[in-house]
Amino acid sequence: MVVAAAQPKKSWIPAVKGGGSFVDPEWLDGSLPGDYGFDPLGLGKDPAFLKWYREAELIHGRWAMAAVVGIFVGQAWSGIPWFEAGADPGAIAPFSFGSLLGTQLILMGWVESKRWVDFFNPESQSVEWATPWSKTAENFVNATGDQGYPGGKFFDPLGFAGTLKNGAYIPDEEKLERLKLAEIKHARLAMLAMLIFYFEAGQGKTPLGALGL
Repeated sequence: MVVAAAQPKKSWIPAVKGGGSFVDPEWLDGSLPGDYGFDPLGLGKDPAFLKWYREAELIHGRWAMAAVVGIFVGQAWSGIPWFEAGADPGAIAPFSFGSLLGTQLILMGWVESKRWVDFFNPESQSVEWATPWSKTAENFVNATGDQGYPGGKFFDPLGFAGTLKNGAYIPDEEKLERLKLAEIKHARLAMLAMLIFYFEAGQGKTPLGALGL
C-alpha cells in the first residue's frame, strides 16, 4: 500500500518558519482556498469572524475584478477617464464623482448591513419575491453550503464547476476547488490594481495613460 505524502502548505514568506501569529498562525489551517498563512494582525482568530473576512474578501474581490475590466473597457471605448465618466456632459445621467461615491456608499452600506445580519442569522434577510423565476428551489438544490459560494445550477449555468446532464446539475468538487483558488488569486490581484488606480486618479492619471496608451 502506497500513501502519498501531503503537500506542505505554502507560506507568504517562504523563508520564514511558521508557528507564530505573524506567519502561518494556528487558526489558518490551510482549509481555505488561497490560504498562505497571512494574518499578521490576528483578525481571523475568532472562527466566526474568519468566515466573515473570507466572505468579505470574496465580495470585494469580485467587485474589484468587475471594476478593473469596466475601467479599461470604458476608457478604451469612450476615451474618458473613469473618475470623470459620470460627470461627462455626454453621459446618460451626468453626476459628479462625489455624488456617485456618496450614492454608492449609501446603497452598498445598506446591502452590506443586511449581509452582516444574514451572516449571523442565515436566511433572516431572504424574501420570496427576490427570485421571481419559477421552480427557484431546483436552481439551488446543489448549493455548496459554504458562505460566499452559493453554487448550484443558478450560479453556474455554463457548468464550469460541474456538469449539466439532461437538465440536471452535477457538481464536481475537484473543479470547484481549482476555481476557488483561481478566483481568490485573481480577486486579490484586482483589489491591488484598484488601489493603484485610486492613487493614479489622485494625480489625474488613468491606467491606460500610465501604460502610454
